[in-house]
Amino acid sequence: MLDSLLALGGLVLLRDTVEWEGRSLLKALIKKSALCGKQVHILGCEVSEEEFREGFDSDINCRLIYHDFFRDPLNWSKNVKAFPGGPLEVLRALSKRTPPSSVTIVLDSLSWLLLHLPCTTLCQTLHALSQQDSHSDDNSPVKKVHVLGLLHEELHGPGPVGALCSLAQTEVTLSGMLGQMSAHILLRKPQQRPTHQTRWFSILPDFSLNLQQVPAQESHPDPPITQVDPTTHLTFNLRLSKKEREAKDSLTLPFQFSSEKQQALLHPGPGQATSHIFYEPDAYDDLDQEDPDDDLDI
Repeated sequence: MLDSLLALGGLVLLRDTVEWEGRSLLKALIKKSALCGKQVHILGCEVSEEEFREGFDSDINCRLIYHDFFRDPLNWSKNVKAFPGGPLEVLRALSKRTPPSSVTIVLDSLSWLLLHLPCTTLCQTLHALSQQDSHSDDNSPVKKVHVLGLLHEELHGPGPVGALCSLAQTEVTLSGMLGQMSAHILLRKPQQRPTHQTRWFSILPDFSLNLQQVPAQESHPDPPITQVDPTTHLTFNLRLSKKEREAKDSLTLPFQFSSEKQQALLHPGPGQATSHIFYEPDAYDDLDQEDPDDDLDI
């Protein structure tokens, strides 16, 4: 996993969160780079040098060139050894150097730099560092510049995060499940389609990586579903018993025009009284069938 992260030059962006911190993985990459014989420059801004070097053995610590911007980030002490231009001056100075071997530049962290520097200026400087990968003579080995940047993505909006992701050749997003850490790796190789990988791992106390299997999902049996009767607390009954249903079916409703009622209306019996309608025309009644609207005075 570490070899794939360091295989390409350019910016390796480590995106961590509050739940899944990325400084341990950053130290694992630093150890791998130092053991490969690379010159490692560290721009320490968030933690002290003592805290950052803690956990490395003496063989690794002696190979690290630490630029301390934690104790005096604004150079108020006017230290002659310090860079008056701050972290940007260090990055620009490193971009102009031509080391005899590959160099690794560690930014701890990019979030601190984004909070103190303009995003465009930082992106332009990182882009200039990424251009150091080529431009070597035919007789000299290719000099690759690896920039390892730790980004706390929860502190920034989508604009700065998207700008840094567009510059990164390798993008690592840390997450996890069931207490086990995972890294989603996005590799952007020149003239190739981006590739995606997911690795599950744990970091040992000496900052070595222990690759692990994908954790199995915990299966929780579904609780039994209890059927709730919706008619429990009603003030009326929605169901009929057998006797009530028979009485309902045998009942004749008043609006039903049955055959018995029809026969009684068509053929009244001798004892039934019949009704007659008597009509006497009024003076204003229109009895002209040819012009029924004559009374409207149209």
